[in-house]
Amino acid sequence: MTTDDPAFNSADPLCQMSARELAEAYRRQSVSPVEVVRACLARAEEIDPVFNAFSFIDHARALDAAKASENRWANGAPLSEVDGIPATIKDIVWVKDWQVRYGSSVTSDAPATEDAPSVQLMRNAGVIFVGQTTTPEFGWKAVTDSKAFGITRNPRNKDKTAGGSSGGAAVAAALGAGVFHLGTDGGGSIRIPSAFCGLTGLKPTFTRVPAYPASAFGTVAHIGPMCRNAADAFAMLKSMSGRDRRDWYQGEAVLAPLKLAPVSLKGLRIGYWSTPPAGTLDPEIAAIVDRQLKSLEAEGAIVEPFELPGRNLLDMFHVHWFSGAAARLSPFGAADRARIDPGLVEVADTGAAFDARRLVGAQVERADFGARMDQALADHDFILSPAVTIPAFEAGLEVPSGSGLERWTEWASFSFPINLTQQPAGVLPCGMTHAALPVALQVIGARGADAHVLSFIAKLEETLDM
Repeated sequence: MTTDDPAFNSADPLCQMSARELAEAYRRQSVSPVEVVRACLARAEEIDPVFNAFSFIDHARALDAAKASENRWANGAPLSEVDGIPATIKDIVWVKDWQVRYGSSVTSDAPATEDAPSVQLMRNAGVIFVGQTTTPEFGWKAVTDSKAFGITRNPRNKDKTAGGSSGGAAVAAALGAGVFHLGTDGGGSIRIPSAFCGLTGLKPTFTRVPAYPASAFGTVAHIGPMCRNAADAFAMLKSMSGRDRRDWYQGEAVLAPLKLAPVSLKGLRIGYWSTPPAGTLDPEIAAIVDRQLKSLEAEGAIVEPFELPGRNLLDMFHVHWFSGAAARLSPFGAADRARIDPGLVEVADTGAAFDARRLVGAQVERADFGARMDQALADHDFILSPAVTIPAFEAGLEVPSGSGLERWTEWASFSFPINLTQQPAGVLPCGMTHAALPVALQVIGARGADAHVLSFIAKLEETLDM
């Protein structure tokens, strides 16, 4: 989100402050967490009727938490540097005492009895949860609409999709209803809405952020930050990262500590991935990204073409994703399935028809692809690509009308391969189409190099000609 964006600048000035600015203001006691949270709650209520970003806004608990944070700062004893920072949580991650409906009317309305690990870590740091953001049912697609909660719309153009499945989080971030926004990403669900709405979003290395309960979509599912800049994304990532033994996938291995460090463009080895494994790259997006890459070369970066070292990636992902959809819908009978998004039912039925040989075959192919990507990132500092093959399109549709595409995966094909390989991948805005819709660049790094990716994104925020 650029600072000259009128939609963002219409928010209360307190809603426009970064995490670092808020921490300094809290320290000086020139601004109170209570004032900031009240402003963010008011902003959430203001934008929601138009853009549909929230499934729940928690005024009472947010203000209670803000008062406690205000007291800690007044006593010189904040829990962390992000104590009192307002945040939103996607309606797919447990928050104690909130109903977590996964964007669906067929799920239980009983409040969660515990925080998910990422939420607990943020709460332990003093982060304040102002509301719950919208998602398609069970986060199954890369746009945000559901029978239960309606259509979430793009803050740049309300006739366009905000992307998904973390679409509500992207809208809340873009319009100033919080500083930190927790999203999930199983095939692009952090990066796509961040790209469509002009934000910075990061899919971290798998297991960097602990998850519980385990996702039905398995080891392609990540949790990460969506923010207005790399510095906020880094501060949020630090607050939500750590070991939690409820997440069996984490094991006992220790990822490299998170620390931002300056990145020099001179001599940087960049692979440019420009051919998506499905769909076609929009020429206007290609031209904008090419222009930005030329500016990096002018600063001394070494940019060379890069091709993904894998075959049949769309089918490989479909086997993983559709099998997960089948597992996720398996508890629901015919009456409930009739109330679920028909597209989700279709992919679940497809996944249920896969036999064990096809699933295991896809898993073996994935392991080979992932190993080759690890090797590629030993030879490159980063791999860059467009974030999405197309700009934001009509809200309420899975694919653009008249495109001839069948499923969201066909236009999201710069995203899902990196869920298969589990590397960190972040996006940042890099230009605008003639129709005034954001275009974004994707930055992919080696597994464990989350801070290096965010450091590079911070450098690009300074360098790119917007």
